[in-house]
Formats: sequence, C-alpha cells, structure tokens
Amino acid sequence: MLSNEHRAIVKATVPLLESGGEALITHFYNTMLDAYPEVRPLFNPAHQASGAQPRALANGVLMYARHIDRLDQLGGLVAQIVNKHVALQILPEHYPIVGRCLLRAIREVLGAEVATDAVLEAWGAAYQQLADILMGLEEERYANRAQAPGGWRGSRPFRVARKIVESDEITSFHLRPENGAALLAFEPGQYIGLRVVIDGEELRRNYSLSAASQSDAYRISVKREPGGKVSNHLHDHVQENDTLELFPPSGDFTLTAGDKPLVLISGGVGITPTLAMLQAALTTQRPVHFIHAARHAGVHAFRAWVDELAARNAQLKRYYCYAQRRDQDPAADAIGLLDCQQLEAWLPESRDVDAYYLGPKPFMKAIRRYLLELGVPQTQSRYEFFGPAAALD
Repeated sequence: MLSNEHRAIVKATVPLLESGGEALITHFYNTMLDAYPEVRPLFNPAHQASGAQPRALANGVLMYARHIDRLDQLGGLVAQIVNKHVALQILPEHYPIVGRCLLRAIREVLGAEVATDAVLEAWGAAYQQLADILMGLEEERYANRAQAPGGWRGSRPFRVARKIVESDEITSFHLRPENGAALLAFEPGQYIGLRVVIDGEELRRNYSLSAASQSDAYRISVKREPGGKVSNHLHDHVQENDTLELFPPSGDFTLTAGDKPLVLISGGVGITPTLAMLQAALTTQRPVHFIHAARHAGVHAFRAWVDELAARNAQLKRYYCYAQRRDQDPAADAIGLLDCQQLEAWLPESRDVDAYYLGPKPFMKAIRRYLLELGVPQTQSRYEFFGPAAALD
C-alpha cells in the first residue's frame, strides 16, 4: 500500500527524473529486454533505437511522480497507455517483470547512496499502485471487447481478402475473419494490433483502421518503412488468402459527433485514420475540410477516392499540398511545405471548428502552432502519434 511517506519519497525523486530519467529508462529497457526475451514482441526495436520509447516512458514516469497525490491531473495519459496496452495485449503477468526491472534500474543508475532501500520500497509501492490501476482498466477493456457483438479476446485469425497498392509506399490489406463470423464495430480513428512471426520471431504492431467500420472486414493501409521488419514483410511476403492474427480495435483518438465544421489535416501515412473519419462525417450534414500534405503525388494514397467523394458531396472541400512537383504528377493546390498562410486560406472562415491532425512529428508541431495562431481553440484541436507519444511543445 502506498503510504504518505512513500508519496513524499517519490515526489522527492522528481528532480532526479527531470535530469536523468531518460538514461534511467534506457537502462531499464536494456535490462528487461535482455533478461526477459518473452516481452520483446511487445516493443518495436525502431522506437528503442531512436530513443522515442525511452523518452515516452521517462515522461510518463515523471508525470506520475509529479502527480502522485492527484492522479486525476494526469489527464489523458492513463487512457493513452491503456489503449496502447490493450492493442498490444499487455497482460497481468507482464507487470511484475516491468516492476522488477524498473527497481533494478533505479538502484543501478542512481547508485545505492541515492536509491536507498527506503527509496526502492517507495517506488515499489508506487509502481504497484499504478500497475493495479492499469490492470483494472485493461481488464475492463478486454472483457468489454470480448462480450460485444462480434468481439473477441486475445488474437483472432483473419484472411487477407484483398491486397491493393495505394501509392508508391502504401498498400492496403482488407481483412476478413477466417471463420466468417461477425466482426466487432470500431470508432473512426481507432487502430488494431497485429501479431506476426517472421523468421521465428514474434512481433506486434499497431495499424490504423483506414476505412469505416463494416460488419465483415477491416482495412489497414501500411506504409513501407525503410528497414521496417513488419511493414516490409507485409508488402513483400503477405499475399491474398494468407492469414494474419489481429487483436481487437483500440484507441481514444476518435471522431467526436457534432455539427461544427470538421478539419482533417494529415501528412504522409497520417492520412489513414482520417479516411474513416471522413467517411463517418459525410453521413452527417457537417462541412468537412480535408487537407493532405505529401512529398509528391507518387506517395499520395487515396487521392482519386477523396476526389470522387468531393465531386459527390458538396459539404466536402479537399486541398493537397506537395513538397515537390514532378513533371508527371497531377496538379496540387500548393507546392512546398504547408505553412500558416496556406492553412489559413484552406480553413473555414469561422475558427469554431473541430480539428484533427496526424503525421510526422515536425509536421504535427507546425500544424499545432499554426492552428493556435489562427485562433482554433486548443480544446477543439486533437492529434495522435504513430508509436510512442511525445511532447509537441
């Protein structure tokens, strides 16, 4: 049980986490992944190598320590963690492994003089409190998904019904349950977890659902990432009629119902969740401004489909910005990087809008700043990260 003394000790370690939290968490990951190979499928090596995963966890640990007295002030952080865990199927048996390795990293990085027995005891109690909260929320999600119509728990085999090349980099996979049974509905913006085995190694990844919820199929649209083990495997080796294992949909970056004009802004493969949002919005009367930025037309997926929707739906206005224009490319509405002036011209006249944006981190940092400068209320501006969350400030 977390006592007042434990809380005081944890809060006293905040300055240490502010200055050395990333080093501590990097050591933690190295220790855990070496000592417990069974948890390796839960982590993307690319995010480890880039430092994104350690930074994200270090920030989460720091936020938890800062708000140990008022966990309600963590805002959406807990829900974000729970959704990622559910999509990858983090289970109760994984938590003791994390706890042991975290305490070991605290002792080894901070040293016995700083990481005393009292400090380790306090952090052990604090970790257990957080683990209990997360396990409880995750079990609730698992149970709800299993009990819902078309739902399931754990992995479920799906057949690749169609494989379609959408651009030079993105390929779509239409996935149907192998047993032909009903399929769990999802909200626009959510993603699924995917489990694959490549050369005897189990790997898990999350992919956005790129088409509106249907009763018999899911669609994911995967970008080929340089050096990406799973994305290249899907592009090069997974064919129609092959079987993939999926975990149920998850995620809280979802389209909120309303009548305000909707602005969907995407960069690169960030377009994928906005496609399901666009389909859902077009079943209502709300105006939609769809803005997409790509390097060039060759890597712009779903352009013809969005153009067709715009031709049939007067409520939809679509705008494309290409960083460069090649001679063979169809025209874009703007050439160069999407800037504040161009975004201003494409936004609705009223700034009372609901805005959603996704893409590479530099792109999202710029869009966040532009929307604030242009007067879009921060509470009506939402974004999601592919992979570990990070600060946009």
